[in-house]
Amino acid sequence: MTEFKQIMTDLKNRRFKPIYFLMGEETYYIDAITNYIVDNVLTEEEKGFNQTVYYGKDVDAATVVMASRRYPMMSKYQVVVVKEAQDIENIDELQHYASAPLNSTILVVNYKYKTLDRRKKLGSILKKNNAIFEFKKLYDNQVGAWLTQYLKDQGLTIDVKAGALMTDYLGTNLSKMVKEIDKLKVAVGPGLKHITPDHIEKNIGMSKDYNSFELQKALITKDVLKANRIIKVFGKDPKSHPIQAVISVLFNYFSKLMVYYYLPDKAKGNVARELGIREFFVQDYSMGARNYPARKVVSIISVLREYDMKSKGFGNVSANNGELLKEMVFKILH
Repeated sequence: MTEFKQIMTDLKNRRFKPIYFLMGEETYYIDAITNYIVDNVLTEEEKGFNQTVYYGKDVDAATVVMASRRYPMMSKYQVVVVKEAQDIENIDELQHYASAPLNSTILVVNYKYKTLDRRKKLGSILKKNNAIFEFKKLYDNQVGAWLTQYLKDQGLTIDVKAGALMTDYLGTNLSKMVKEIDKLKVAVGPGLKHITPDHIEKNIGMSKDYNSFELQKALITKDVLKANRIIKVFGKDPKSHPIQAVISVLFNYFSKLMVYYYLPDKAKGNVARELGIREFFVQDYSMGARNYPARKVVSIISVLREYDMKSKGFGNVSANNGELLKEMVFKILH
């Protein structure tokens, strides 16, 4: 995120690089940089002659090189954008331009879901010219901090539970998260300053009472009634509550609970650092440790693995997701 912020700061101050080769699995950053360049570098009058957008399936490297070598018309810059560049079969031929780019051209290459080998010729040239940027997917335990910072930059704050609901619902998909936040801002209006679970439920469509986060809470506290009420709702709507996503949330918690047992220093700050969580959630692990001995946690992790396999058809002949969830939760609680 630091590199992304620096790129955006430079762009807003009109400090442009000749080439932006943007690659990696986290497409949010790639799209945000590309969209800013497309929308802001040239005026509307300049764009007609000086802005070209290609798609990888419809273009080859030679065409991109020729376009990039053109000089702008009645403008200081021209912008050449290649979207879905991972579909260009001969992309290494861009080296013929990358070795001597024009300062009057801003070439933006979107190489999504993949990474270019920096040891090969094109990668080596781009690396030498500081023109290649890789954006990796965030880990589950990084998304909460990212969301808080993103909202802070927007002048917003978020309730801890609301943040957990969003990350539980949307996972590590930052593009979806930003779209949902934008929809929320429009729906609530300019008075929105602090996002609550009610905002999430009314405007994003996720129940604040029936979600994986609340199921985890019910299991931590051994609230059998609540846990069964939640999985009953999950079983009726497996599309919105896929069992694999539920298992992933629970596996993440119980795996960290196993680590918690063996931490010599269980001070709140140290636990948060070691487990990669916010201090607010440390109480969930101290409560879990009181309710589940270490031997039981090992068993639970085994159960979660078993039902992950069953949900994918291994060792399961006819049970549907709702039935599998019911069996799994029973084994966790008893």
